[in-house]
Amino acid sequence: MTPTRSSFLAKWKKVSGASGYRIDVSTSPSFDSYVAGYRDLDVGDVTSRIIGGLMPGIRYYYRVRPYDAAGTGSNSETTLAATANTSSGLVINPTFDSSITSNPRSNAIQATIISTIQLYQSLFSDPITVSILFRFSSTSPRGDPLGNMVGESFYTVYPVDWNSYINSLKADATTQNDISANATLPSTALSTNIITSSANGRAIGLDTPPSMFANGTVSPGGPYDGIVTLNSNQPLQFARPIASSNYDARRFTEHEIDEVLGLGSHLDRSGSDLRPQDLFNWSSAGVRNTSSSGTRYFSIDRGTHNIVSFNQDSSGDFGDWFSQSCPQSFSYVQNAFTCKGQTSDISMSSPEGVNLDVIGYTLILPSGLLQSISTRLQVGIGGHVLIGGFVIGGSGGKQVVLRALGPTLAQFGVSNVMQNPTLELRNSSGTLLAYNDDWQQASNAQSIPANLRPPNSLESAILTTLNPGAYTAILRGFNNGTGNALVEVYDIATGTSAHLSSISTRGFVQADPDVMIAGLVVQSNNKKVIVRVLGPTLANFGIADPLADPTLEVRNGNGTLIGFNDNWRSTQEAEIAASGYAPPNDTEPAILRTVAPGNYTAIVRGIHSTIGVALVEIYTLN
Repeated sequence: MTPTRSSFLAKWKKVSGASGYRIDVSTSPSFDSYVAGYRDLDVGDVTSRIIGGLMPGIRYYYRVRPYDAAGTGSNSETTLAATANTSSGLVINPTFDSSITSNPRSNAIQATIISTIQLYQSLFSDPITVSILFRFSSTSPRGDPLGNMVGESFYTVYPVDWNSYINSLKADATTQNDISANATLPSTALSTNIITSSANGRAIGLDTPPSMFANGTVSPGGPYDGIVTLNSNQPLQFARPIASSNYDARRFTEHEIDEVLGLGSHLDRSGSDLRPQDLFNWSSAGVRNTSSSGTRYFSIDRGTHNIVSFNQDSSGDFGDWFSQSCPQSFSYVQNAFTCKGQTSDISMSSPEGVNLDVIGYTLILPSGLLQSISTRLQVGIGGHVLIGGFVIGGSGGKQVVLRALGPTLAQFGVSNVMQNPTLELRNSSGTLLAYNDDWQQASNAQSIPANLRPPNSLESAILTTLNPGAYTAILRGFNNGTGNALVEVYDIATGTSAHLSSISTRGFVQADPDVMIAGLVVQSNNKKVIVRVLGPTLANFGIADPLADPTLEVRNGNGTLIGFNDNWRSTQEAEIAASGYAPPNDTEPAILRTVAPGNYTAIVRGIHSTIGVALVEIYTLN
């Protein structure tokens, strides 16, 4: 295994005749001091042991001694190991009780748990340490039989008064998910307190230390944030692929870690105080629902998009997701009822990842890149369809989602919406790569992240992986339908250097309210961008009715005007010229800005309400 910020794998060769081994771990090669708990530790008859509870970025030394009935042998050679070196980031510190360390499958169990922890530490950047005791037993820490449960979690909770919690949550906002979700928080308290797990409280800067003991009791000085127990009476498999008769142990480990970190509903507890997850429960657009009646789903945009539906069956946790019968098409980690033989993991775009993000954890996103780009316009036929071009820079493949929305726009007060948009994707040679009419008919529809599935079944979506290059998305109305529509491109993958670097959208600009509106989302860090609009220049490319004199305004997510331009030479002439993206015609506008993470909108109009075809382009510069 790869070392984490809090653990590494010690391993050694088997000694003939040995019945077991003892291990020492130190930060000194001379072993003049020892890491707590790792002096002459009897690890049994194994040839490896995960060493946990360590500090990040530290060099450690270990040695082992074999023993048998006659006594203990001499020390092995000293071996050097080091934990991952990072200045900040989530650390999950595992402790394995005797139900794991004495189990014949101990190595496999520990390896599964450590690999799961590595996943969480790679996803979240919060500079906190979460301590979890892991068990493999048929009873809870308090001795109660687990029965049919496959996994169970205990965790410490704190009641935090409404204002203190909400203010801390807002102050912790970092990602675009946070910004969107926090905008939906109510202006008046929904409960006296918010009941937060100890780990979740610390993630947003609250004083909520661990206080749970190994027997599940809670009092000051308890060393654990939570306890995760996997039921040893259930057919749990600790290696993938999972046999059809077994449960995925890693999936259940993730499920219980999610709950220790803070997922869960107030409906599973006594009292009326809400849990953090309850702040984002809806039954329809603009209508909250924190009850066990009717429809209840997770959304971060006032209920407009149903990211995942909550379980409303009292025989399962109300904080978990709605579950289909087996086998499940949507087999998420937090499903209330799961199936044998199926696997799933938390990810940056999974419902679990997004939910943990908005209750206070910070997803690790690519630095200062465009997360999404979009354009809304009145779409006609022929040369007046909506044509969105975008460029993927860097190297390697980039997974993206393209969407064409029409009916959904009516929920936002847009009139004359396109009733049935279609979407096609072409490369720079004009070759058709993908086409979609109704998104649910796509062969990979189930793989589209839940928060990016179009709300209306008549809307279109394409999920694909693209190599660096230039691409075109063309939005038309089915059977030449017309109306206002929105084309969007989302960057949904991390871990490669490929990234969205620009968008250029061409369409027919009319007077208010049918102007052209382009949007972009900058994630993680500041980004320098230039926005420009071409009108007269399009005549050189055979456009018969170009917009003669376009204007451009740029607004932030609050609607505040941060830039306006009519003719690009009138302001920032030197900077724009130096960028290499100066418009060819002096009457065409451009704005260059360094923008912080967030939502931005570029609005294109014709001077004096003139109309015509225009091209708006957004380029990243650094």
